Amino acid sequence: MTHSIADLPWLPEPRADLSGQCRGLCTDADNLGAELQRLATHRLSAAQAAVLRRTIARLQRDGANLAPLAPLKLAILSNGTVDFLGDHVVPAAARHGVAVELFTPDFDQVMQEALDPNSGTNAVRPDVVLLTVDHRWMGLDRPHLDGHDQAVERALGLLFQAARAFRDRSGAAPILPLLATPPASLFGSFDHRVAGSVSAMIGKVNEAILDFVANEGGYVIDVDAIASRVGSDGWFDPVAWAAHKAPFAPAGNAIFADRLGSLLGAIRGKARKCLVLDLDNTCWGGAIGDEGVEGIVLGSGSAAGEAFLSVQKAALELKARGIILAVASKNNDDVARSAFRDHSEMLLREEDIAVFQANWTDKAANLEAIAESLSIGIDSLVLLDDNPAERAFVRAALPSVAVPELPSDPAWFAWYLLSGGYFEATSFSADDSLRAASYAQNAKRAEVMAKARDTGDYLQSLAMELAVKPFDAAGRARITQLINKTNQFNLLTNRYTEQQVAEMEADPSFVTIQARLSDSFGDMGMIGVIACRTGGAEAEVSDWLMSCRVLGRKVEEAMFTSLVAALRRRGVEKVRASYRPTKKNNMVREHFDRLGWTLVREDEDGSRHYEADLASMELGELPLTLSGSGEL
Repeated sequence: MTHSIADLPWLPEPRADLSGQCRGLCTDADNLGAELQRLATHRLSAAQAAVLRRTIARLQRDGANLAPLAPLKLAILSNGTVDFLGDHVVPAAARHGVAVELFTPDFDQVMQEALDPNSGTNAVRPDVVLLTVDHRWMGLDRPHLDGHDQAVERALGLLFQAARAFRDRSGAAPILPLLATPPASLFGSFDHRVAGSVSAMIGKVNEAILDFVANEGGYVIDVDAIASRVGSDGWFDPVAWAAHKAPFAPAGNAIFADRLGSLLGAIRGKARKCLVLDLDNTCWGGAIGDEGVEGIVLGSGSAAGEAFLSVQKAALELKARGIILAVASKNNDDVARSAFRDHSEMLLREEDIAVFQANWTDKAANLEAIAESLSIGIDSLVLLDDNPAERAFVRAALPSVAVPELPSDPAWFAWYLLSGGYFEATSFSADDSLRAASYAQNAKRAEVMAKARDTGDYLQSLAMELAVKPFDAAGRARITQLINKTNQFNLLTNRYTEQQVAEMEADPSFVTIQARLSDSFGDMGMIGVIACRTGGAEAEVSDWLMSCRVLGRKVEEAMFTSLVAALRRRGVEKVRASYRPTKKNNMVREHFDRLGWTLVREDEDGSRHYEADLASMELGELPLTLSGSGEL
């Protein structure tokens, strides 16, 4: 098996009749989006990727429902030709949960498209614009031994002017590239120490791009890292550039598209949340039921033992950034747990695992149980399993679960897992690092609930504190993440970029609420968001969503109490709100009924529209401490 990242070796080979499968897809087919994602989750040739791209475009033109794929308009602008890249981008985005509607203007028209308010790109009003330009477009393709600061300034001025223009004229969030450094150097190993060398100038540009995104919004795609992993000599193809201005070697199209697809998935809240680990021959060598704790292969001193340690290290690193860990193993429960409890070289411990499923039930059923226990979608799971038969079974039974292909040598397992782009991030905050721990804390809360006399007694025993405040820059990344990831407790399931959240934050007509919850077991971080547009004596809730981790705790009533107080201070007398049904949010169909709102009408598609008279609205007692509502 190949281990070149350019070949996407973690993806299984497609069936030979992919073209026939694509032709058989029609607009009224059941689970159309899921089927497209299944087809995309394979190692596609350039020809196969083009077929799948055309199929998705055809279905989009025909108005097909591609759920659960999230729709996104993407424009790609470059100083090179990107037609063949586009063939890979649409399937790669589908692989990561996004139905891309792609627009690619003419070659090398970046500034013209950006600055003309009526350009084709601005006219289609994309959600995201990828500016996949390189050092040549930025005038950094030769050394500037004199005037290097001015050269860097000119380069950044062009790029940032284009990014701001698209943001201002079409509302698109920009994706900016971290430039790859070409392999040839003028000074050899001394190159980075010469301020005007190509490599040194590119380093300055990349630092400035990161600062721009941090301060002004947008996203980055790390082309430099992609090129480094492929190998810069293989990435830069002088023949392809001279012949048809391909910005990188054609062999790089698939991996570039996959990295872009995982980024678009994260932007749309489709990044995976939970890593499910098989145990025997995945986290250690051998079958613990046969070999016993002392007989499994794990630990320093042998190549195989260290290979399995690398899997556990990767899992713990993912947990540290907020990825939930679970176990699905065909084993007796007590035998499987014995390694976690008794093996001296074991890095993972029971407390690291949010859900532990060790039994003789089939893997698909255990994965469904894990998702249900965690109150997350089955499409949030990644299964790491050494057994090819188990991998094939899960892919067939649960195609929305990500199942990386693995080689026979466990030394590669962590590489394959981390290369797949399943856990792509667009931000990282303290709330993210708390997430995995909060799921373990939920298990303790369940124990308290079992011992409590009634629900009210249970809620009081948690000593909950809910802190609310308006949207702000510090919480913006997490707010955007919640908006894009939350599916079940989400009244309208709108999706926004970070730039759009910033605009809402700055709009004085909006009442915005971000809510954080803590209790006697720990801090759960930001768990809820409300946005409500006001206009005189009336207002309308545009967004209301909450993490499913806090359902059943009266948190929604507390957030409503805060909203009512803020609206009353603004002189609002009547507030309207709606519920729009999706496949996942039926649990909040009667949310406003439970809060005492009046149902005005129900549409044929199941949407429900409500209003409430704030003067007569009665607010109940809360089993928690509420703070910050006076600041809204």
